[in-house]
Amino acid sequence: MLSDRPYMRGDYEREKTSILTWLLSAIIAGFILQLVVDSLWVGVSGRFDGTLGLSVLALEAGRVWTLLSHAFLHSTEFPVHVIFNVLALFFLGRELLPMLGTKRFLGIFAAATIVGGLAWCGAHWTGEPKAIHLGASAAVYAFFTVFACFFPNQQIPFLLFFVFPVTLKPKLVAYALFALSLLSLIAYEIPGEALPLGMVISSSAHLGGMLVGFLYYRFVHDSQWSFGSPDRPEMELPRWLKRTRKAPAAAPAYQINIEAAPPPPARDIRAEIDRILDKINSEGFGSLTPEEKRVLDQAKDVMSRR
Repeated sequence: MLSDRPYMRGDYEREKTSILTWLLSAIIAGFILQLVVDSLWVGVSGRFDGTLGLSVLALEAGRVWTLLSHAFLHSTEFPVHVIFNVLALFFLGRELLPMLGTKRFLGIFAAATIVGGLAWCGAHWTGEPKAIHLGASAAVYAFFTVFACFFPNQQIPFLLFFVFPVTLKPKLVAYALFALSLLSLIAYEIPGEALPLGMVISSSAHLGGMLVGFLYYRFVHDSQWSFGSPDRPEMELPRWLKRTRKAPAAAPAYQINIEAAPPPPARDIRAEIDRILDKINSEGFGSLTPEEKRVLDQAKDVMSRR
């Protein structure tokens, strides 16, 4: 009967809104509140940014929540700032969220925001006391660093100045961003010099975000820590399985002896892969044993030869 189908029952579990959607909605909502609350019509211009934005004075006054809240505010005088961050988070999050899972994705966002904010405060501690830091750029740089570590040689096509087609590798873009941010930090931000064309770029926060992204990839992602779990809704093979990886020196999980017995059926290998993917969904990639990782790599090779 129609009422027996799962999606017709009241207890049917509907798809949950992803953390990426919540973050993007919060950033857009924060920008709209800035436009409304800080508008000249209300007569409290700057008060909203001063309350939730990050500054040295805010930390000295004990408003430590600004280390996180500043990521949801952006410059109302330069709307390109919020547009760039929202688009970057959307495209990067769409690729990384299925790999990282909700907890790790949110953890990277929070860690990059806090570390980037502390780096900015360190660079401006003796500078202009009324300076305020806003934006989620540190998190954007962290996610791009993670993406570049996972896919260093993947071709990224885009239009330079919206006219000239250019293709770059993520690792080259990451190196360029790091070099430019470091140069800007040393030449402009620490000395307090103005950037060309009146631009305001928080290079210290960008470098803090890149540091968080690199440390996550280097020490957290493949570890056995219980820092979240990649609770992926889909069951497709993850991207890391499709990459070329060096085969370990240990004995293979499937010993194929042509004389003794025929190779295992493809359905058995698929069942083992499904079991391991179920474990990734519930406990995260870091929970896999070395044997299970070898099974995934070698099963991929066996399946490709059939």
